[in-house]
Amino acid sequence: MTITVRLPRAKEAALARLAKTKGQTKSNVVRHAIDLILQGETAGATPKGPYEAMAHLIGCADSGGTEVLSESTGRRFAALMKERARARRHSR
Repeated sequence: MTITVRLPRAKEAALARLAKTKGQTKSNVVRHAIDLILQGETAGATPKGPYEAMAHLIGCADSGGTEVLSESTGRRFAALMKERARARRHSR
């Protein structure tokens, strides 16, 4: 089947450069792009933000330490805030 698509000159030039870079025809590049879109549609994929793209990785690594980093960071932060409050009280 043959279809015609109207493109602005800038997009046609970009398509031509991409086809040349890949050593393919413009038609092959367009067919491949359509295949990728259709695969995403059938998989129910929606564009993801950075968090959604890596959500399955967050929290899965072990730091190798003896403490849970978030707990020790919380303790250090609390100690820092207490020290700052103490310093403010003594500077008055």
